[in-house]
Parts: sequence; C-alpha cells; structure tokens
Amino acid sequence: MLGLKVDRLGLDLDRALGEWGEALEAARGGLLARKGLPGSLLGWMDLPEDTETLRAVRRYQESLDFVEDLVHIGIGGSSLGAMALEEALGEGRVRVHYVDHVEPTPLRLLLDRLDPRRTLVHVVSKSGTTLETLSAFALFLDWLKKSLPDWKRHVVVTTDPTRGPLRRFAEEEGLASFPIPEEVGGRYSALSPVGLLPLAFSGADLEALLAGARMANRVAGRPFGENLPLKTALIQHLAYLEGRTITVFMPYSARMRHVPAWFVQLHDESLGKVDRQGQRVGTTALPALGPQDQHAQVQLFREGPKDKLIVLVLPLWDEPLAIPQGPGLPGFLAGRTFLDVLQAEAESTEEALAEAGQRAYTLTLDRVDAYHLGWLLQHLMWQTAFLGELWGVNAFDQPGVELGKRLTLERLEKGGRFP
Repeated sequence: MLGLKVDRLGLDLDRALGEWGEALEAARGGLLARKGLPGSLLGWMDLPEDTETLRAVRRYQESLDFVEDLVHIGIGGSSLGAMALEEALGEGRVRVHYVDHVEPTPLRLLLDRLDPRRTLVHVVSKSGTTLETLSAFALFLDWLKKSLPDWKRHVVVTTDPTRGPLRRFAEEEGLASFPIPEEVGGRYSALSPVGLLPLAFSGADLEALLAGARMANRVAGRPFGENLPLKTALIQHLAYLEGRTITVFMPYSARMRHVPAWFVQLHDESLGKVDRQGQRVGTTALPALGPQDQHAQVQLFREGPKDKLIVLVLPLWDEPLAIPQGPGLPGFLAGRTFLDVLQAEAESTEEALAEAGQRAYTLTLDRVDAYHLGWLLQHLMWQTAFLGELWGVNAFDQPGVELGKRLTLERLEKGGRFP
C-alpha cells in the first residue's frame, strides 16, 4: 500500500483535518463538480479504467517483432512520465531513447548508433504543434525514409484524437496511432498511450500499473481521515501558509530517479499561477534523490532557510541483498541488508530535519513495482488537483508556457538569432 508517516512533521494533522474540513470538502466538491464538463481537463481521473486502450497498446506491441530500439520523441508531459515509469519498471526488452531536447550533437550521436531496421519511432504531442518535437521528428522521419522502403511500419504517433498536424499526417500516411484523450492534459497523461506504449515495449506490467492508479482514485473518495491525497494537500497548504515556498521531492530509490522531474513539472506548471484575486501563488518543487543528496542538498535543507517542506518517498521492501564483510566496514554491518541501510538513512534524514525545525514527512511504498508506482503517480495528481482548489487556481492550464511557445515561434519566423 501507499502510506503516510508524519510523526516528525511537527503538525497535529488530525486536528488540522478537523479545522480545515469545510475547506477540504469544498475543494473536493468543486473539483468533482466539474468532472465531465468540456474543457475541464479532468479526464486523467478516468485513465486507470481505460482497459480498452491498454489492450490496443498490447496488440500493437505484440504485432511488431523487429523492435530493439524505441525512440520516444516528446517533451515535458509527453516525455517525463514515460521516462519515470520506464526507468523504474522496464525489464529491458528494448532500449528506449528519449528525445526531449534539440541539442544537435546528441541527436546526431543517437542516429549514428541506431539501426533503422530495428528501430521504432514514437512521436508524442497532444497539440501536434510542439516545435521541439516536430523538429526532432522531422529528423528521424527523414532518416527512416532514406533508409527503409517500409518506413511507415517504423513510426507510431500519439496525439490529439481528431485535430492537429500530427493527427492529419498519421491519417494521410496510414500510420499506426493512438489518441491522447481530449480531456487529458500533457502533464497528466502518463497513464495514457503516452506512457503505456514505451512501457509495453520495455516489458512493464501495465495491468498492475493501472490497478494501482485505480486504488488511488478510490482513496481520493474516502473520508478525510482515510483520504491520503487530501491529507498531503493539506500538509502542503499549511506549509505554504507558513511561508515554506519550496517543496522538495526526494525518493530513496535509484529506480525512481526520474520521478522527481515528473513531479516538478506536475506541481510547478499546475500551481504556479495568478489566482482568482489576481495574486501570484504557488510553491517551487525541487528534485532530490536519497541517499545521494544526503551528501549534497541535505546540508542546505537542514541548516538553510526554513522555507522548505521535504517529502521523502521510501520503499519498505526490496530483495534481501546482504552486505558481506569488507575493508573499513563497521563489524555490525556484516549480514545486514542494503535495504536496512537505505531505510536507516531515510529515517535519519527525517529526524535530522525535524531537529532543525524543518518540516518533513514520508510517503511509504510497500515496494517499488508497477502497482505502487501507479498508485503514487495518481495520488500526486489528486494532491495537485486539490491544491489547485485550495489556492484558487486552475491546475490544468499553463498560460505562461503557451506564451513562451508563441514568442519562440515569432522569433524564429523573423529570423532571429541569439545576440
């Protein structure tokens, strides 16, 4: 299961739930009242139930026997969720390469080491107009066309169900394609074909992933005392009211090393907004990884400004790999497991932060597997949606991002270059 440990948080959470009950109920009620309305972008709630799409992805993956390398072209929400899940859950059946940048040298080096006969190119953009994605796709498409007479079999498109240049291109060329549902925004799309397709090719357990996400949905509907995303949203809210404007997300799992980057986009792009009263609101999400960052950022987290809420994520079980005797190791470590060390380090970090007056809590996972990661990601989407209601912002648009896209296109259209 996904659990919450708050014994060193420094807040009486049960009391706070009672005091904030009316506001929390209004937040949940306001959110759910919009579900199903056009433009609400709440379709992410339904993705765990979409077993039809899961089966379609499975059939497509099983129909291709040549794939040794999968090139996933997308940026932001079209890449980060897939990358986080595939890194944690993939079994290495294919090599997955994420093209989420337009730096020329890495693009050329990747092309140089790929065999087009063994490569599948997956291009992902909800709008079908993302400049970086379309530019990279043009490069790989040109490479495939020059290399293979049957290049169309080596391309799959994931985009809007009916609109946009990628949808038109897929239909005109008869390419395999999958839809990103109309009411699902990019940063909430990890459990759509955006993430499911590379996960299918890498050997992940898609059924368990969606089952975990369904559990998160059920928990989000429970009473306050049993409602994990409402609890963590309230903790985030109370920390914000204290002036803690930075949220650190720090899993103690190397397999989860890309989850913080996914969370940063989800949190920052959803919540850094101007609220309904015209005030700028939001906290800044900061990625970290334990235990590595105990030797880097934790010094600042503990003794720096009290402007942070630190969220640790800790697995409770892993394979019992024992530590043998070795030079310089304390004798008491021999025979203990690596998980013992990992958990001790996380507990000690939380204790050290609490002693310094910093706010920290821990999310626990029974283990790092598809079920629990599906639960965790869907939980964090619920948390973000609830925070949007508490802070009076639309957690599903991104006007600042859209402005940047427009200005980039205008500069390139005018022939602009860096001074």
